[in-house]
Amino acid sequence: MQISARADYALRALLTLAASDGQLVKGESLAQAQDLPLRFLENILTDLRRAGFVQSRRGADGGYQLGRPADEITIASVIRVTDGPLASVRGRRPEDAHYEGAAKNLQDVWIAVRVNLRRVLENVTLADVAGGRLPEIVTSLSGEPGAWSAR
Repeated sequence: MQISARADYALRALLTLAASDGQLVKGESLAQAQDLPLRFLENILTDLRRAGFVQSRRGADGGYQLGRPADEITIASVIRVTDGPLASVRGRRPEDAHYEGAAKNLQDVWIAVRVNLRRVLENVTLADVAGGRLPEIVTSLSGEPGAWSAR
């Protein structure tokens, strides 16, 4: 799975907001805290605001804060806002992919991949990550032999 810069930046900004205890954080501060390009981040924050994940206030005392509690925002929901479905095959949902001949069972593989992405990403919230309390499925999978080696 490839995580887009858009999803990565969105999650990093949201995690910074989650750690801010409800205080307003200026866009410039978010960008600096995570070493993100400000203009790109501002576009992402607009999408996150439309999705209800952040609230913004204009003015000298303005900034951004989470639009809902961090324990209600999953990693999956953020990726869906920034990038669309968690798993797609040539831009379509796996159940819409059809194969013939020797590849006829490939659709089942793509469905299984999506199920496992959901199993992890729908069960990890911003609060989990920001608080350093990752769910057992994450600690178990990341602790498996070979989990940290590139292939």
